[in-house]
Amino acid sequence: MRWIVTVGIVCFAVARADAQNPDTLRTGRRALLPRDREIALARSAAPPTVSDSATIWVLGDTSYEVAVRGTNGNVCFVGRDWIDTITPECFDAEGAATVLEMERMHVELLHRGRSESQAQQAITEALRAGRLRPPRRPALCYMMSADQWLINEQRHVEGHWHPHLMVYYPYLTSADLGSGDGGSDTALMLWEGTPWSSIVIVVPRFTHSASNTGAGAH
Repeated sequence: MRWIVTVGIVCFAVARADAQNPDTLRTGRRALLPRDREIALARSAAPPTVSDSATIWVLGDTSYEVAVRGTNGNVCFVGRDWIDTITPECFDAEGAATVLEMERMHVELLHRGRSESQAQQAITEALRAGRLRPPRRPALCYMMSADQWLINEQRHVEGHWHPHLMVYYPYLTSADLGSGDGGSDTALMLWEGTPWSSIVIVVPRFTHSASNTGAGAH
C-alpha cells in the first residue's frame, strides 16, 4: 500500500552523493527546537480560531510528546520528515487519528536512526495490523504557516510555496472533481484513487508573518 510522504525542508548546500541518497537527507537525529518556538510553529499552521485550542505535539529525544492538551479536537505539530524539516501542520480530529499518526511514526523512526526503507516497511506493517489506518471520511490538514519550507517527493525544493489546505478524501479522483489529470492550478490532486487521495487547495494568505514565530528565514 502506498503511503504519503510529506513535503519538508532540505539544505541547499548538499554534496552530490548525498543528494542521490535519500537516507543521508532523512535518517538521523533531528536538532530539537526550543519548546516554545516549536509550539508557536505548530500553531502557525492554522488560523488562531483552529490552533489556539488545539493539542500540540513536540519532538523529544526519541519521539513526539504532547506539550499542550487542547479542547477542540484539532492537533498541530511540526513535521520533520527530512533531516532539517520545518513543516507546521494542523489536523482536524479524523486527520489527527490517521494521517498525523502515520507522519509522526515516520519521523520518530527516522529520528531514531531507521532508514527510509525500514520506516516505510514498519508503517506498511502497522497499516496491515490495524495499528494505523487511512481516513474513513474526508480529513483536513492546514499548512498555512509562513515558515513552511517544502520539497516534493522528487526532492525538488519548493521553498515557502503557497499557504494551502490538504483535504484527504479516500479514493477521490480528478474525474470526481470534473477536472483534468492532477486537478487545477488552485486545487491539485495527489495520490488519486487511493485510500490517501488528497486535494491540495491553495489559499490567499499565510496565517502570520514569518517573524512572529521566531523561526527566521531559510
